[in-house]
Amino acid sequence: MKLLIVEDDREVGGYLKRALSEAGHTVDVAAGGRDGLMLAAGESYDVIILDRMLPQIDGLAILRTARAAGVKTPVLLLTALGGIDDRVEGLNAGGDDYLVKPFAFAELLARVNALARRPPPQDVQTELGVADLKLDLLKRTVSRGGRRIDLQPREFQLLEFLLRHAGRVVTRTMLLESVWDFHFDPKTNIVETHMSRLRGKVDRGHAHELIHTVRGAGYVLREPD
Repeated sequence: MKLLIVEDDREVGGYLKRALSEAGHTVDVAAGGRDGLMLAAGESYDVIILDRMLPQIDGLAILRTARAAGVKTPVLLLTALGGIDDRVEGLNAGGDDYLVKPFAFAELLARVNALARRPPPQDVQTELGVADLKLDLLKRTVSRGGRRIDLQPREFQLLEFLLRHAGRVVTRTMLLESVWDFHFDPKTNIVETHMSRLRGKVDRGHAHELIHTVRGAGYVLREPD
């Protein structure tokens, strides 16, 4: 692995570099906050080991700045501050793990290895859309062509499911299970009724329809032909 150590205590930084290098890792060391931030933001690392108490820029400021800049590298915070509030503050700032000084190197190595095994974080999708139809998952809003569409909660769920499966046919059974949580056929036209209302709100007044019925199969939401 390629590791970055940001540690102003040269004795501790040198010790960690030697020990981690002997364990087979490539290690960079920054003794100050500014250098640490430049390396964290400009280089690619598997794990960053970050001392909390640093000159120039403290560890939490480095962490917040790096996260705001889009750096997603796992960060192990090192600190002499072992209180619960201190640990919570560090984790809330974007840290992934916390190790209190003094520590055993074996534990530090185990924590670094554990962080490196974590799958990379995925960007959270907050908006779905097809053509000029947009659905915002956070604001719970829907618009088409810039015009807001007011949907009932169940209609919103139905449209979200269609958008997540855009271009693919979804069956009545799939909709009953995923939108209504029915694992049986209620023998009603509940799907057809809600779909008719949704299509009216989404497609009415527009030159191209986005929601289509596929005879004998179900429904599909797709780009205009």
